[in-house]
Amino acid sequence: MADWMVNLVPFASDNYAYLIESDDGLAVVDPGEAAPVAAAIKTLDKPLRQILITHHHGDHVGGVAALKATHGAEVVGPKASAGKLPLDRAVSEGDRVDCLGAELTVIETPGHTLDHIAYYTEGHQGLFSADCLFVLGCGRVFEGDAPMMWNSLLKLRALSDETLVFCGHEYTMANARFALSLTPDDSALQAHIDGLQERRDQGAPTVPSLLGDEKRFNPFLRCDDPAFQEALGLSGKSAAEVFAEVRARKDRF
Repeated sequence: MADWMVNLVPFASDNYAYLIESDDGLAVVDPGEAAPVAAAIKTLDKPLRQILITHHHGDHVGGVAALKATHGAEVVGPKASAGKLPLDRAVSEGDRVDCLGAELTVIETPGHTLDHIAYYTEGHQGLFSADCLFVLGCGRVFEGDAPMMWNSLLKLRALSDETLVFCGHEYTMANARFALSLTPDDSALQAHIDGLQERRDQGAPTVPSLLGDEKRFNPFLRCDDPAFQEALGLSGKSAAEVFAEVRARKDRF
């Protein structure tokens, strides 16, 4: 199990693909551009065996066709987009995917898009959450609705606190400013943000984050917390209603 490693592959202005490495070869999650992934593959000098897709947006699938053509890797992705994506295997809720000797569980997380899925490996305590859950944030609700997205976030929140969250974008500091605007007197949140800012100042990514930290500090995972609801003036609302309001505030922020 120790030979399974996740390498971040940054591209565009704020996207991350993830190149998983083991003795058996490589797998890539959400290669939105082929060139940076191809360069990383060349450096690691191992065969690309698998391409894992979380949803159909171009900045997550733009490099799939070229990498498939060059490497012949198996393409795995959401069954809901089987007609849109060049999938060798279409997966849905609860399916298991063998990824270089590790078992990934598919979690359907619609909301950002209707086909959105996440991949979770309990053995390596890793979650590839793409554009559902970000560090201190969540994705915009483009194709689903607020109750759907809240339910998806609850599925991810139920995982172990020690889970490492590998999300699709480096949106952290913008998310941090919004989170602090909601609860400006939260000294623990401010200290957490200071630590994240230090990483950015050093040129380091804020990803992965610990899911336990997201449960504590991410406003989008706190919508059923009575104290948080009270701080926002939303006491008595349902968690989905609170989520909808927080998401709307973020969209306007």
